[in-house]
Amino acid sequence: MGEPSTPLPAADGGGQPVNYSGLWLSRYEYESSSRGGTFMGQHYVLVMHHGNRLSVRSVPDSDRGELTMDLTVDGRIVTGTWVEVTATNGYYRGARYHGAIQLVVEPGGRHMAGKWVGFNRDLGVDAGPWTLTFLDPSTSMEALARYTQPST
Repeated sequence: MGEPSTPLPAADGGGQPVNYSGLWLSRYEYESSSRGGTFMGQHYVLVMHHGNRLSVRSVPDSDRGELTMDLTVDGRIVTGTWVEVTATNGYYRGARYHGAIQLVVEPGGRHMAGKWVGFNRDLGVDAGPWTLTFLDPSTSMEALARYTQPST
């Protein structure tokens, strides 16, 4: 066995490491057996980048529920876990779902695309596409407020 590898941060087109901190748009697709069809989940999320770790937290939005992800960056590969607590006033009535995710960072570091895997209401295992798209490098309260939906 060789030396353990050290994860390297992704680089932009000029070879500079990318800082992923900022506001992103998270979108994923899922099949609903109870509603019959494919649906999209969407959250505005705050990403905080520390070393090779990404902490992802949705901005407050009572209509979309709450999303968290804990991710590890290894070059252009991002791997980790996700947890979603659906909106209490939505179709799934505050249900908690969780699973794994793996994304590939596109050159430039401002879009990630990959797949999620997790369980469904019937305790089967589903999978589908998931993307993160960069919106704003700021992590300030003012920037966060632009993407926050007030509670009703």
